[in-house]
Amino acid sequence: MHSQKTYTVDEAIKKLEHYCSYQERCHKEVAQKLYTIRMIPEAIDHIVVKLMQDNFLNEERYAKAFVSGKFRIKKWGKQRLTRELKQKDIGKTLITMALQTINDQDYLETFHILAEKKAETIRESNPQKKKKKLADYLLYRGWESHLVYDKVNELF
Repeated sequence: MHSQKTYTVDEAIKKLEHYCSYQERCHKEVAQKLYTIRMIPEAIDHIVVKLMQDNFLNEERYAKAFVSGKFRIKKWGKQRLTRELKQKDIGKTLITMALQTINDQDYLETFHILAEKKAETIRESNPQKKKKKLADYLLYRGWESHLVYDKVNELF
C-alpha cells in the first residue's frame, strides 16, 4: 500500500502559492485542494488567510478574471456567469462588481454575433423547432431571456 505524501503547513503554503500563481483561484478551490492533500481544517484556514495576505488569493480579482475569460472565450451571458460564480461561493457584491467590468456595447454585440452564427448552423425546416433550438442554446449559455426571445423572433 502506498502512503500519500503529507505536507507541513509551510510546504502546503509553497505548493498553493504555485497553484494560485498559475491561474486565479477562489477560496473554495484552494480549500478543496488543501483538503485533497489531507490538511486539517485549522491548517486550511491558516493557509487561506496567509495566501490572502500575500495576495496570492483575491476573490475580487478571481471574479473579474473569471467573468472576463468566460465571456470572451465561451461567450457566456450574465445569468450563467452569475450562476457559476455562486457555485464557487463568490458573494453577490463581488459578482455584481465583476459583471460591471463587461462593456454593455460589447455584451450586446457578442450576443448578436453569437445568435446569428448559431442560427445559420441550425439545420431544421420547422420554424418552431428552429426557434426552440436557438433559444435553448442561448439560454443555456446564460443570456437573458428577453434578449433571447427578441432575437429568436427577429431571426425566424
